[in-house]
Amino acid sequence: MTQELVEHYHHPSDRKFDRLTRQGAPAGNKAFIEMHQAAFDPAGEIPLKFKELMSLAIALTTQCAWCIEAHSKGAKTQGATHEEIAETITLTATMRASAAMAHGRMAWKFFTSED
Repeated sequence: MTQELVEHYHHPSDRKFDRLTRQGAPAGNKAFIEMHQAAFDPAGEIPLKFKELMSLAIALTTQCAWCIEAHSKGAKTQGATHEEIAETITLTATMRASAAMAHGRMAWKFFTSED
């Protein structure tokens, strides 16, 4: 393996390692694929564009580079606009900041406790 591939956490060629999961845990991998297919079933109640935008928001929150790529492209394929992507990004930033503020209550609880 070249040094360049080892120095980067996320490299497009890393997808080749998926086969190791398929080989090592075929039942679990199959269940994951089936769950993914069910979640993105176009016959579901939520339109695919909204599913992609929600998935993008989650990917931004979990900071999954692979998911950010997949769902940005998926949202575009489903007709999302530049403005919808921008709003998804700012909404996600707001939710992450809100979580920090809400968890700040926990910090205050421990900071002000008497034990």
